[in-house]
Amino acid sequence: MKLAFLSLAAFLIGSIPIGQIIARSRGIDLQKVGSGNIGATNVLRTTGTLPALFTLIGDYAKGMAVVLLAGFFDVGILYQGVMGIIAVLGHNFSIFLNFKGGKGVATSLGVLSIYAPLAALVTVILWLMTVALTRYSSLGAVISFCSLPLSVFLFDTKEKLPIAIIMSIILLVRHKENIRRLIAGTESKVGRKA
Repeated sequence: MKLAFLSLAAFLIGSIPIGQIIARSRGIDLQKVGSGNIGATNVLRTTGTLPALFTLIGDYAKGMAVVLLAGFFDVGILYQGVMGIIAVLGHNFSIFLNFKGGKGVATSLGVLSIYAPLAALVTVILWLMTVALTRYSSLGAVISFCSLPLSVFLFDTKEKLPIAIIMSIILLVRHKENIRRLIAGTESKVGRKA
């Protein structure tokens, strides 16, 4: 019963479309502009720097909140990770947006910041380095999350490895169109207006 309640709470918290709420307050429907994504990168392209920052913080906080909530109810390390994944799925398939949503990068990082802090730090550093060098946010996400299982293996306990692998797979699947555009050379760079 406890796990069912936490799973529902995790999905609902993850489903809160922070970027869409912020953009709507400025008269913009994120699903109809730019990439159609509700994350911080599309908010940056369509709405500006400050709204994008608030979106990033909000999406990050969703992941943190769910893992902290699961920890409060003492469900164990594996189920804490499972709740984190459910929050990411809530963000990606929001109940408030007809089960459409974002890519889950910021929410995943929020989960990791509590669940596997050192691995989260490595992931952020890899993402920032890749974006700084290439100006492709999607490439930063793909490279940093492909490295996540190795980061967890090196810097955390092996029992968290299944969660890291699942999280990486989810993120890669959500970025499949970005990967195609990167290969084709048509992916938009950070800072480019929609």
